[in-house]
Amino acid sequence: MNQQSDVVSLVNICPQKWPPRYRAYFGSLMVNSPEAGESYAVTPIRGCTSVMDLGDKRTMEIRLSAREIADDLAREINGDSGEGSFHGVFVAAGPEPSEAELAEARKKLEEFHARLVEAADLEWERSHNLMFITDLERRAARELRLEKPWLYDRKPMAECPACGERIKPGVAVCRTCRAILDREKAAKFGLGGREAKNDEPEHTPDKKPAKGK
Repeated sequence: MNQQSDVVSLVNICPQKWPPRYRAYFGSLMVNSPEAGESYAVTPIRGCTSVMDLGDKRTMEIRLSAREIADDLAREINGDSGEGSFHGVFVAAGPEPSEAELAEARKKLEEFHARLVEAADLEWERSHNLMFITDLERRAARELRLEKPWLYDRKPMAECPACGERIKPGVAVCRTCRAILDREKAAKFGLGGREAKNDEPEHTPDKKPAKGK
């Protein structure tokens, strides 16, 4: 059984939610992310003693310090997007991060976001294809509060209530079954025929009296 010992603080300044990290020596660990209004979140990391299986029923105890475990986790998360990436996770020198540590982390994160935006700008200039702009690059532009032609929020698709076909939100007429989904919009653009025109009753002209009556 693992024996807990020293404790260090793993600090995260990025609001991104990370999946749990698994290690054989402590199991699953969720790295905390700052909530709205918070500038950082702290995840306590504890040292432990693990057991290595050497085979032939032989084992060896290995002590892992809290700092070693925290450095390993920070390295894994920050390197999640390739060489030179940084996602705002670091190990504080004390129980809480200092202003200098936070400032350095913010600077590194901003520089990483700037590189992502620069790469996206080059790709957009080359291809003008939104498919080649990654979600990570879009998130970087939002974090830097930049307006970019390749920055957009993809809206979830809806289902046509008549036929179940996947459609874009706000569609007036389903292109598959021609069901009218928004009568006002359909009437505005002359779509859907008489049904889209506010269900007005058909006008019948007055009958003229017959001759001689």
